[in-house]
Amino acid sequence: MNAPVTVKTRDDANPTDPWRQVRLGVVALTAVLLSGTIAYIVLGLGVVDAFYQTLITISTVGFTEVGNEIGTAYRLVTSLLILVGVGVMLYTIGAAFETVMEGRLTDHMMRTRMQNVLDHLEGHIIVCGWGQVGKAITRDLKSHDAQVVVIDKREDLPEIVDGPVVVGDATVDAVLRRAGIERAKGLIIALDSDADCMYVTLTGRSMNPRLFIVARANAAEAIPKLRQAGADRAVSPHEIGGTRMASFMMQPNVADFLGEAMTDGQLRMQLEELEVTEGSPLDGVTISESGIVDATGVTILAIRHQNGTFKHHPRTWTELESGDVPIVLGTAEQLHALHLWLRT
Repeated sequence: MNAPVTVKTRDDANPTDPWRQVRLGVVALTAVLLSGTIAYIVLGLGVVDAFYQTLITISTVGFTEVGNEIGTAYRLVTSLLILVGVGVMLYTIGAAFETVMEGRLTDHMMRTRMQNVLDHLEGHIIVCGWGQVGKAITRDLKSHDAQVVVIDKREDLPEIVDGPVVVGDATVDAVLRRAGIERAKGLIIALDSDADCMYVTLTGRSMNPRLFIVARANAAEAIPKLRQAGADRAVSPHEIGGTRMASFMMQPNVADFLGEAMTDGQLRMQLEELEVTEGSPLDGVTISESGIVDATGVTILAIRHQNGTFKHHPRTWTELESGDVPIVLGTAEQLHALHLWLRT
């Protein structure tokens, strides 16, 4: 598995303001302009002439001095302005130039590094859309140690997402390619528009026929259309949220227990699917003969056959065949023991 990329977020970013020096220079330059103008006014110039004389002096333009009386005091003020004002002017311009160039260079290096990481990713999951749904999806995927690439139009995406990102429109083919869609194993489309979800589904399926695609359906009638477009699964967050809210009303204790069992660090229960491959310890034997339950402690809730049908609550004498997909329930420890058992 590729090591995840860490991108600084707003909370842990360097608190130093890159424009602080520029602002200090502007304040100092303003103070010099104001002081020089006042000094020339005291020497007898009008406000406009005093400001003009100050400006041409610190900018080293070199025009003829303004005013009829060019005495010692006048020359002293001008000399002081040249010594102080020119330095402040050059400092301000230099700080602004350095800040702009450094920002562009840093941004370019960051984009290059990010693209280099994306170019080497394989077997990752692409999440299109960084809204409330996209954030929840990404958080859950990362809790299962999945490598995730997020696509969204937000310019500040690299700052707020901890991991590889692509800033752009997911409906654009080049953006999907930058995210490595040809090498990805999954695509989750969580965009706000059903039309956009449909378009990205069609594009993703054409660019990677092996891709497992899960698409968001904002309207119920969009679900069959998304399936026809190539989505392996189409999900309506509104229906799922409504069903869960209803379960809290009708069976609050059951809903609380299920929520606690799935999220509590000590009780954490997980559902996992296993594919029975030819020659595996589960191929051609019954559940009882395999010894899977006694050896690992998991519970087999259902078996999905190759024709797509489910057998719920399979008995111990149920025979497993190559291509079947048992759905098992267990703790993290039990599932770990299951994977070790399958390798023996």
